[in-house]
Amino acid sequence: MTAARRERAALVESLREHGPDAPTLCEGWTARDLAAHLVVRERRLDAAPGILVPQLAGYTDRVQAQVTAATDWEKLVDMIAAGPPLYSPFKLLDPFVNVAEMFIHNEDVRRAGPAWEPRELDDRLVSALAGQVANMARMGIKNAPARIVLVTPEGRRLAAAGRGAEVTVTGAPGELLLFAAGRGPAQVTFTGPDEAVAAVRGSNRGF
Repeated sequence: MTAARRERAALVESLREHGPDAPTLCEGWTARDLAAHLVVRERRLDAAPGILVPQLAGYTDRVQAQVTAATDWEKLVDMIAAGPPLYSPFKLLDPFVNVAEMFIHNEDVRRAGPAWEPRELDDRLVSALAGQVANMARMGIKNAPARIVLVTPEGRRLAAAGRGAEVTVTGAPGELLLFAAGRGPAQVTFTGPDEAVAAVRGSNRGF
């Protein structure tokens, strides 16, 4: 089983455990909203482009609202568990494009409450997440108010983006991925000029 499929199974488990009305780290979204987002992304090819293209986002939002309102919770979760359908481009691309998506959204559900605990990730998942950090950095921190360098605790540089004074953000690959995606509870540390660090901490990240 690929890292993406195992992380999908972990996300499904988290959704079932927390329930449809649970909060998430995605502002304004409950677990039901997040589940509908994933279903639209993988099963509504007419609406999925609006997730990344601002000009199409209005249509995507309307479709997601319809899916959220009209689909039973258990059915939503079952569709996520089943993975991309045969007609979806994500079917073949799943190992490459979904490991970060499933990991981030799993943590969106897990970390929204006050009592979450870090997970121990196996080496395969850590390696797969490390390979996604550069892509997320290009999208999530390209407009950062400083030059952000993402580094593991062992000193491995995974990505850099932005301009200005240099701020080093150190953390495990999964935590760096969450940081670049704009998730506040990412377990990272900052090194650099105080003013630049403060600007990075307060900046909007993600996409």
